[in-house]
Amino acid sequence: MSSKNRKYRRVLLKISGEVLAGEKKFGIDGEQVDRIAGAIQDVADKGIQLAIVIGGGNIIRGAQESAKGMDRAVADYMGMISTLINGMALQDIVEKRGMDSRLVSALEIREVCEPYIRRKCLSHFEKGRVVILAGGTGNPFFSTDTAAALRATELGAEILLKATKVDGIYDRDPEKEKNSKKFAELSYMDYLKGQYRVMDQTAVTLCQENVLPIVVFSVKDTDNILKAALGEPVGTLVHEGP
Repeated sequence: MSSKNRKYRRVLLKISGEVLAGEKKFGIDGEQVDRIAGAIQDVADKGIQLAIVIGGGNIIRGAQESAKGMDRAVADYMGMISTLINGMALQDIVEKRGMDSRLVSALEIREVCEPYIRRKCLSHFEKGRVVILAGGTGNPFFSTDTAAALRATELGAEILLKATKVDGIYDRDPEKEKNSKKFAELSYMDYLKGQYRVMDQTAVTLCQENVLPIVVFSVKDTDNILKAALGEPVGTLVHEGP
């Protein structure tokens, strides 16, 4: 493994479930998962320790089901189980590419994954393994964005990379407003005051309290994952500010 041009030693990558669906609206697109696994391999080849928090919105999203009348806690647990399905799919493709990995979950299903234990995850990093974190925080009423901020802080990641379908944070919805402005960077406070919806406010507040920078970027070009992990300018940086 080469450390040339490496800015960060350890990063956490948050991948939304919708990203795994590719052009589909539901389910898992195997070709898209393989492209993402290729980008993960590129990051690992640079000697960067990598944790991945995966969402489940391509299968079920707790908040949406709650809005349809389902009990919110039940819907959120269903969403957490969806992240396990995505995690299994990603792990399978990652390992077919020759990488060593561990699927770790806040919900215990020992037949398919390890329970989340912080010290074991740290040991996996030192052994060169990619750590895939599923099950959210293990608690309802918390998003996978918050889980990503929590795990990044616990595991000593130097930056949180949020891979999504949009290429950064805009002042208005770029799909509805042609003259919307994309931010190259934002302070935590400006993000919270602007009430932007790319990442939930609980997650951003947790990052602010722990001075953990966030990069929001698009994975339509999966090369952006490596660029973000290397600290190259991509998407929008949310940090302490000047």
